[in-house]
Amino acid sequence: MNLTGRQGFEALFNNAAIGIITVDVKGDIVLVNQFALKQFGYNNVDELIGKKIEILIPQRYKEKHVEHRDRYYGHNPHSRPMGTGMDLFAIKKDGTEFPVEVSLSVYNTLDGMFSIAFVSDITIRKKSESALIQLNADLEEKVKERTQSLEEALEKEKELNELKSRFVSMASHEFRTPLSTVLSSTYLLAQYAKTEDQPKREKHIQRIVSSVNLLTDILNDFLSVGKIEEGKIQVRFTEIDIKETISALVTELKTIVKPGQDIIYEHSGANKVLLDLALVKHIVLNLVSNAIKFSPENSPVYISTVNEDNTLLLSIKDKGLGISPEDQQHLFERFFRGANVTNIQGTGLGLHIVAKYVELMNGTITFNSTLGEGTEFIIKVDKTQK
Repeated sequence: MNLTGRQGFEALFNNAAIGIITVDVKGDIVLVNQFALKQFGYNNVDELIGKKIEILIPQRYKEKHVEHRDRYYGHNPHSRPMGTGMDLFAIKKDGTEFPVEVSLSVYNTLDGMFSIAFVSDITIRKKSESALIQLNADLEEKVKERTQSLEEALEKEKELNELKSRFVSMASHEFRTPLSTVLSSTYLLAQYAKTEDQPKREKHIQRIVSSVNLLTDILNDFLSVGKIEEGKIQVRFTEIDIKETISALVTELKTIVKPGQDIIYEHSGANKVLLDLALVKHIVLNLVSNAIKFSPENSPVYISTVNEDNTLLLSIKDKGLGISPEDQQHLFERFFRGANVTNIQGTGLGLHIVAKYVELMNGTITFNSTLGEGTEFIIKVDKTQK
């Protein structure tokens, strides 16, 4: 059947698969097709004919739309997409909002100027776009996470290579003296074959023992750093007698003090604390050994423990070399050694390990130091009293 003229227009208008709304220059709706009625949830055209077009626009946009409509008719109206680059929304009879695309067309008749709005519901497309945007965001996040993981792995590898490099450098320097001592003392031992040479033999045996102990300490420090880096240090909190533990360590450490040096220990508060015994021993031995090593003869080393209000404070204070302000900011870094102790044997790992052990027991370590006057380390661990 050949449809022409008004009959053809009505067929196209009413059967179009897009919402079509015709509006006059006053903004009144004069025609609505069946597809538009379904889009907006109305049952018949009488509910819309004669109403302002703003009835189909959400409240928050109505005022602006009136301005846009008046401007459109007043400035050379022509066919164009509506709201280019903007998100447009329409509102159904029941108040439900939905995203739309609108194309405008203008025509003139003897009755005046009219505009036709072609309205497309783009809800499904918007959902697809949102899903695609979310998918892209998720992919970007995964790429970011994997990139970060790769960067962290590369940084770990870099740190490991640096650790190995520094160990080789440190080992070649620190191992040389004790190994030379062992070699020379072993050679000299062979020369003392007579009974009356026993004191000389004992002297060189002690030198060998001390050198081997030094090598063992260096290796233990390096192994401890490796375990810390790999997260293999297991903290075991047990009830210990802090006063008894440190008193025993003081007795042990008095065998290495310099002439005239003394270790003075004081304790107040409860004796029982919940800590890792092995870590506590390592911390105290390291800090007190450093205090002895970096202090002159005839100078005291002070140890103090205060266990009150569920907090343990451990202080180790000396009157030794002290630490310069420049060195203080690097004190707990691996392999760091102060500029004023480079002539004293050490790996630069001890304080790094101490700080990590304190951290593993949920404590903090701070220090006060003045160059040439001495240093005090203060360790605080909460919730230790049982």
